[in-house]
Amino acid sequence: MEISSFQSYLIILFVVLIIISIFVFRQFLKTRSEELNLVKFEQKGLDSLTQPTELYEFGSIQIKKRLYSEATKTFLKAIENYENEPDEAKAIINNALGFCYAAQNEFKKAIKHYNYAIKSLPQYPIALNNLASAQQRLLEYDLAYETYQKVLVIDPKNKTAIKKSKELEKRINYKPYKGIKDKGF
Repeated sequence: MEISSFQSYLIILFVVLIIISIFVFRQFLKTRSEELNLVKFEQKGLDSLTQPTELYEFGSIQIKKRLYSEATKTFLKAIENYENEPDEAKAIINNALGFCYAAQNEFKKAIKHYNYAIKSLPQYPIALNNLASAQQRLLEYDLAYETYQKVLVIDPKNKTAIKKSKELEKRINYKPYKGIKDKGF
């Protein structure tokens, strides 16, 4: 039995629709899980949460939902309670708090917390990238370039640091054209 071009088209269309349906369903389940966790944490209330891991999870969900001011409060509470946590956990929480501040265009506060994260974990390329981005937003291009270079020392294949370093090199090395002034319009 031969399959006509119309039948093969329908088969391909059916397969594509099944694949798309699987991805949509997986995304639905993921979003539903996040929503249920958010509701669970909100029902408990921020005051009843004391474990930095719980607070970090709650804050991460708030970031995904773009509730940056609420996430800021959550991470600040996590910082109050994280004295017995390992340095890596402290770095992750401070980086997340810096991200919240940066999302609210409070770059000086963001830089402060990125620096805390880097102090806790000096080889933390994500915090270094975030720090450089905040420095760049404050027009501190030389500092941002140096920070991206630190990232490249730690992770030479870091795509963000490579891309941003090249952009900053162009900006730093820019020299306006000083050709003949009487040409053109």
